Amino acid sequence: MIAIVVGTHGNLSKELLKASEMIIGQQHNVEAVTFQLGESIEDLTLRYEETLSNLDTSEGVLFIVDLFGGSPYNAASLVAIKQEKMDIITGVNLPMLIKAFVSRKTSSLEEVIKASEISGREGIKQFKENFSLVEEEEL
Repeated sequence: MIAIVVGTHGNLSKELLKASEMIIGQQHNVEAVTFQLGESIEDLTLRYEETLSNLDTSEGVLFIVDLFGGSPYNAASLVAIKQEKMDIITGVNLPMLIKAFVSRKTSSLEEVIKASEISGREGIKQFKENFSLVEEEEL
């Protein structure tokens, strides 16, 4: 099973992991890593490396982080660039994370990334736009 590391500014990663587990149950081979005010990229890079040493990375690693170009992304890129079976996706949200957890059991790293990106985008909806579509379908 592909290992997943969720990295975000503040405690968002921990809370997203908790929320996803409320929906789909406890997850294994996953860690939430936080980047706190006053920490450096070097601190975070070391924490990522330490985290990876506690995971089964034999089938690959997916870092799911909050912002492209942010510190969690930059530190993950320093780790992932050295490894063939590691990659990063940005813009973490709950639909993306749930899709990654569900699909990583039977899919390749590339397939998990693609499915997670699609699910993350499709999880963004505007209420009134979708509400009016439902009303039209009922007519």
